[in-house]
Amino acid sequence: MNAPGKDLYPDVTASGGLGPAMREAAQLRGCDTGLAPWAVDVVSIETTRGFLSVDLAAEERRFLLSVRIPDFDWEIGSTDDLGLLVEAVAAWWEGIPFDELAERFGFLELDEFVGALERGEPTTSQWTRLLSSDFNRNQWNLLRRLRADEVLRNMFPTITHGAVRLRVKAMDAWSRRVLVYDENGERYVVRRVEVPEADWVEVPSGDLIAYLRAALAEE
Repeated sequence: MNAPGKDLYPDVTASGGLGPAMREAAQLRGCDTGLAPWAVDVVSIETTRGFLSVDLAAEERRFLLSVRIPDFDWEIGSTDDLGLLVEAVAAWWEGIPFDELAERFGFLELDEFVGALERGEPTTSQWTRLLSSDFNRNQWNLLRRLRADEVLRNMFPTITHGAVRLRVKAMDAWSRRVLVYDENGERYVVRRVEVPEADWVEVPSGDLIAYLRAALAEE
């Protein structure tokens, strides 16, 4: 147990925060973690496999690594070695395959995380959560209709300002996505997110599923 008053993270303290400490460690090792230059105490790095977050344990020196996406959080390992942590973060950010990550960094515990992805989670769980929450009751009819389609049920759903957001890849915040707003059950408006000059498009009820399939199709 930590002795009272003992600083478990003198390297972090000397650097002025976890963010600066990680950037300095990465520079010494010649690697890129993707950490924003303004990050100080809060470390959350956007990657193609979710937001990679680092936290500091309170009772002992441990850098806690987790993956976060909307409504989901996996702890995937911890280490007391800042340099090793930075190298693992850089490898994750670069997109190194999971099996290679596990082999190179023994502190990573990826079985549960990878298994969830292989089982189609968190997408399946997210559909269930949205359809069981009274807070989303106004979107239930639209959610049920979208989930009934064999293609759209594989998209990761969230609710944004009353609209249903569908994203092709659950772990990739920048993958192809659309917003769908149910105006009256017979008429919908849809917008493709991050598409230059894209605007809301009115879509008749009978055309909705085909329109969304086309909008979310990989190019």
